[in-house]
Amino acid sequence: MIGRSLACLAVVVCASAATLTICHAQTRTETRAVVELFTSQGCSSCPAADRLLGELANDPTLVSMSLPIDYWDYLGWKDTLAEPRNTARQRAYSKLRTDREVYTPQVVVNGSFHALGSDLAAIEKMIAKSRQNTSALALPVSVSVANGKLNASFAGDGRAAEVWVVGVAKAITVAISRGENKGKTITYHNVARSWHKLVSTDGKTWSIPVGEIDGEGVNRAAVLVQGGTIEKPGIVLGAAMATIR
Repeated sequence: MIGRSLACLAVVVCASAATLTICHAQTRTETRAVVELFTSQGCSSCPAADRLLGELANDPTLVSMSLPIDYWDYLGWKDTLAEPRNTARQRAYSKLRTDREVYTPQVVVNGSFHALGSDLAAIEKMIAKSRQNTSALALPVSVSVANGKLNASFAGDGRAAEVWVVGVAKAITVAISRGENKGKTITYHNVARSWHKLVSTDGKTWSIPVGEIDGEGVNRAAVLVQGGTIEKPGIVLGAAMATIR
């Protein structure tokens, strides 16, 4: 299924060279891939991909997120979780790859390769392929929650990057009463609900109050360090996820 994108704005943050800061209750599992599933409640092909994303969300080596899009709303059911920014992000990735392929269910791996969202073998193949690029996830990211704040740190290499906190809802269940999935009740996993630019505090650690990471059902947060800009996103340079509530 093919859609169109909307524009988004972002601010570029430079990831300064730094020694990794050790924080209380850090995540230490190495992230091997960021998996973004572009999905829609109005897409009859998506439920299988939504279930698979739920399985991938249990893999601690992956930062897996659902990004519901809005371009199928006209088919008879308005996606209750869709965000125009997700549509814009998916379209921007297609321009980066130059293939212009935008469909659901589509998975984008490490910001560089795409695969059918319900095809586990294809997703694993794209993870392996993306890791052949030494820039992909080259910056280990540590995250912790302490004193009401989410803290993130990483050893930068001087490249310009965007540093974002994504508020994530572990699971949201939706009963769909119209459209291609009429009568189905579907659970969406690790749903991206809000995006926040991290503010540099000391050149080594970025911090944001947990209370500012808002959005329906948000109880997790993903930290993404990504090259390019949000209008022209590049390879994911580092990522981690933590439970915040």
